Amino acid sequence: MANEAENQARESAKVSLVRMQEFDVSNLPREAELGKSYSFNAAVEPASRLVELFRRLSPEALNDFGENQLVQLQQQADATFNLLHSVLQFDPKQGNAHDIQQSLIQQMANTYQGVFDVLHPLIAYSLHKSADFQRLDSEARATLQKIKDEANEIKETLEQHKLEAGQALEAIRTVAAEQGVTQQAIYFKEEADKNEKDAETWRNRTINMAWVLGTYAFLSIFAHQLLSTANVFETVQLAVSKILIFAVISFVLYLSARNFLSHKHNAVVNRHRQNALMTYKAIVEAAGEKQQASEAILVHAAACIYAPQPTGYAAGGGSDTQGAKSVIELLSRPISSGTE
Repeated sequence: MANEAENQARESAKVSLVRMQEFDVSNLPREAELGKSYSFNAAVEPASRLVELFRRLSPEALNDFGENQLVQLQQQADATFNLLHSVLQFDPKQGNAHDIQQSLIQQMANTYQGVFDVLHPLIAYSLHKSADFQRLDSEARATLQKIKDEANEIKETLEQHKLEAGQALEAIRTVAAEQGVTQQAIYFKEEADKNEKDAETWRNRTINMAWVLGTYAFLSIFAHQLLSTANVFETVQLAVSKILIFAVISFVLYLSARNFLSHKHNAVVNRHRQNALMTYKAIVEAAGEKQQASEAILVHAAACIYAPQPTGYAAGGGSDTQGAKSVIELLSRPISSGTE
């Protein structure tokens, strides 16, 4: 276990090393400040070599160095940084400034060899550690296993999402199918409401015409007292007029009653069709997965929708009912043949 002095030397060496690695040599020339005569353009190349030499040493490798190596590294890093800092602090107004400038540039060039002699074994060890193929192989295997584990997790997640998406799609299809069937009921509802409204209108007209006919029949009893006839011809003419008026009023009353019964009949039938469509889905679901039961329900639902229904408002209709039965039989034949 490293002692306190070694830990302190390691931290100090790391600070000095990182400071050298982060040094920006582009600040050395100072040509705008010093002028071309006193600029340090010639110091940029040797300073760059020194900084690059320190950058080849990994700070992580310091954990393996002993106290002697750490002290040597710190001394070289501090000495080099002080030389670079002297260039940044150079004052052209001081005495013998030109000689000092040339001396700093020469020191910059001569320092490389001494720094290299100290650092090259440390750099070699650092590169060896960085190129530790066994460690790299272990790390690669660990990384590959981690990637495989993450890939498996992603695959499982995608499978789960796929399953959920399939369930959601099936639910959407079910709702769409249900809506596709039950939505058609709105058309029958609209027709039923319209027929109810028209039936109410014709019912009122029928009642009014019945009152008109009753009033006319009552007044006709006393017509011969109000209208005197001089001869047989006038009597016949009056009788014929009364009969014609009575026939017209009776015919209008008959048409009103027929229209009322027709609209009432259509209202009941359309309401029945609406209910058949609204309950079709529930009945099919109750039948389960039995195809024959579903087909039978479909046939009866079609019969309820397309076949005329006896409502009590329409008389006769025997031929229509027979024709409707034939239509339902035609609809059911493909279903029956499919089941066979």
